[in-house]
Amino acid sequence: MYLSRKRAYARAGLLGNPSDGYHGKTISFSVRNYWAEVALYEWDSVEIVLAADDRAKFDSIFDLARDVRLHGYYGGIRLIKATIKRFVEHCVARGLTLHDRKFSVRYQTTIPRQVGLAGSSAIIVATLRSLMEFYDIHLPLEIQPMFVLLVEQEELGITVGLQDRVIQVYEGLVYMDFDPAREHIVDGLRCYWYEPLDPALLPPLYVAHHETLGEPTEVFHNNIRERFNRGDQAVVGAMKTFAEIAASGREALLAGDAARLSCLIDKNFDTRRGIYRLPPWQIDMVETARRCGASAKFAGSGGAILGTYAGEEMFASVRESLALIGSRTVKPEISEFKSQISNRNL
Repeated sequence: MYLSRKRAYARAGLLGNPSDGYHGKTISFSVRNYWAEVALYEWDSVEIVLAADDRAKFDSIFDLARDVRLHGYYGGIRLIKATIKRFVEHCVARGLTLHDRKFSVRYQTTIPRQVGLAGSSAIIVATLRSLMEFYDIHLPLEIQPMFVLLVEQEELGITVGLQDRVIQVYEGLVYMDFDPAREHIVDGLRCYWYEPLDPALLPPLYVAHHETLGEPTEVFHNNIRERFNRGDQAVVGAMKTFAEIAASGREALLAGDAARLSCLIDKNFDTRRGIYRLPPWQIDMVETARRCGASAKFAGSGGAILGTYAGEEMFASVRESLALIGSRTVKPEISEFKSQISNRNL
């Protein structure tokens, strides 16, 4: 019997704009410590199997309320359904033939929920990889991030940017430039400049996430787009600064300048703090790590942070100090995606 298992990994935004829908620049890396996996196998009907995150049975109304506070209202079923629908429509519109074999699909994920590590888009990326293999139809690598973004934006109405989808498709370490001048169309979808970098350029990094608190991305991003569109100088200026930080971070990586990279990470968070109203517990995570001597910024929307550290003693201090405020710290596992070899500097 046919069986396929595909994974996509959590991502962490190293430098740049926390969203990226502002024509900016970012650097992100994949975090292989956490993943979403989709298993697809032939079946007598098209079936999506419920997972733990799709639970609809609770011990009490208080248990239900707690589950919603921690995990939101939706599991992965809607993500998989939307991906399948979009894949079918994409293939039909381009005259690509889909065979008539049916399948059952199930998913599991270890990516912490609602802490800005891109768990939702990971499920979509893993589903897309499974569908491409099952039907032997392979979307060009450079259009896959936009395909995934449109699943979330147009099918599900989720406020997202391209950064997460790019790094989860390419994996490893990627510098992205979303300047409109870099825009080009491939197979009817917009693409930008994605430059894979060697993860060996990175200094020692940590990633930490809070184990009990979090909030949906759409809550975090509220009203920044509105302020940007009406020309709010604080927001417009911050977005320009984010792009400059990412470009400078690329230079620091290529030059092996860990000290400069550390300063840019701190500046990235301080710039963000200047335009967002951030929850005190999220600020506490950053300040706790900084008191240990490490650099620190959000890894995404909030609830997870990352930074550089100098030596194992400092890492141990960061891990122990963050544990005291309910956060788990890991050294991110990062590896370069093999397909990047033929897709470098698109």
